[in-house]
Amino acid sequence: MRRTAEIHDVVFRGGRVLDPETGLDAVADVGVTGGAITAVSAGPLAGRRTVDVGGLVLAPGWIDLHSHSGTVAGHRLQALDGVTTVLELEAGAAPVAEAYAGAAAEGRPLNYGFSASWGQARMAAVGGLPLGGGIVAALRNLGNPAWQREASARELDALFELLRRELADGALGVGVLVGYAPRIAPEEYRAVAALAAEAGVPVYTHARDLVEQTPDIPVDGAEELVRAAAATGAHMHYCHVNSTSLRRLDRVLALVEAVRAEGSRVSTEAYPYGAGMTGIGAAFLAPERLSARGLEPRSIVYAPTGERVADAARLRELRAADPGGLAVVHFLDEDAPADMAFVDRALLAPGTVVGSDAMPLTWTGARPGPMDWPLPPGAVTHPRTAGTFSKVLRRYVRETRALPLLEAVRRCSLAPALVLQDAVPALRRKGRIQPGCDADLVVFDPEAVSDQATYAESTRPSTGYAHVLVGGEHVVRDGALVPGALPGRPVRR
Repeated sequence: MRRTAEIHDVVFRGGRVLDPETGLDAVADVGVTGGAITAVSAGPLAGRRTVDVGGLVLAPGWIDLHSHSGTVAGHRLQALDGVTTVLELEAGAAPVAEAYAGAAAEGRPLNYGFSASWGQARMAAVGGLPLGGGIVAALRNLGNPAWQREASARELDALFELLRRELADGALGVGVLVGYAPRIAPEEYRAVAALAAEAGVPVYTHARDLVEQTPDIPVDGAEELVRAAAATGAHMHYCHVNSTSLRRLDRVLALVEAVRAEGSRVSTEAYPYGAGMTGIGAAFLAPERLSARGLEPRSIVYAPTGERVADAARLRELRAADPGGLAVVHFLDEDAPADMAFVDRALLAPGTVVGSDAMPLTWTGARPGPMDWPLPPGAVTHPRTAGTFSKVLRRYVRETRALPLLEAVRRCSLAPALVLQDAVPALRRKGRIQPGCDADLVVFDPEAVSDQATYAESTRPSTGYAHVLVGGEHVVRDGALVPGALPGRPVRR
């Protein structure tokens, strides 16, 4: 820390400053000018404006590598959960230029970015479906068998040409939803990893089923991912390892640790809930496949109506009528300590970063204008959209004390930045409280920060955040959302 004579635009005075890269944990002043941190000092700094944050923690804003929240409304819920950068990396977007242009035209509260979408590119190159349409089109076509079949050599050439074009347009790696097309040839997945290794970008994977779930799967999902890392040298990122591994988590984590010890780069990500959310038309939600995961139709809640699916006949009806309709899938019982132990081990495993898998909003009532706030009644999502990062702080720092606060902050900020920064230099300026880094900041009360969203009231914002800044601009001030704030900027390669 150093004191300077410079006059800063704003000084945050007297907070407990946490920098997970240097290990700083001390009371200090932080100066911000023009969207960047300009000083961190044990002594007082001079500012044109001073904000007293005594008794609060000042940390780098949370970086969410796995967010489908997309819209201004979704960003706002995540801002109130301490998030400053949301990246759509698992599903990705195609065309990626269209996704960036659309977000820039509308404006976003949070920084945003996209990977190249293997799924949407495959829908076009193999399935003959139109390219584009965003997350709505991707969800609608998740269960369409046209894109899930094995591809011809010519179709693969077209697919890989699309992916190369997306990377040239600034995509942050390649997102691969192989779990939604689980019968493709393993050689195709390996080729995607090789392409990513050549480009120097990560692959973000929703893995296939494990052999314990589907004995006749072409390749075990966890084995496939780690073998691709070893064979190609690509950085393979294992998305939501909790919800794809379930009660086989310990085997999967041991496999990941083994390949890391051999020098392969495999990162993992998890969220602190026992239920997932996806399009009800997903292949693995077909009635005949539910038992592989220990599920039944009543494990599924269809978001547009809030109904627990009564039986296989009703599930088939919903899948046919609304394949892109979102559904909560209760994989693990959060009231059962043995089940929550799997969730906890996923979150606490060495190297795991926090990723929300935040979902788009489903409107069961009148759809509001894009800038309306607060959200009107009738908005439904998964509670992880509004509460993931605060739940991590509440459960693992304050209640179970499984994580020191500085380590929890690292898993929410610096650790996600490290996943990306070799391929995306902009992330070298995020996840840190140091001069020259981006002023993406959270100021919170560690004794009060908490998630409020539940499965019944899924859009209740988290609490405990006094300030959230993106590029030095408040999106949350004095605990309240700043409705007109749209300071989010694109993150590109």
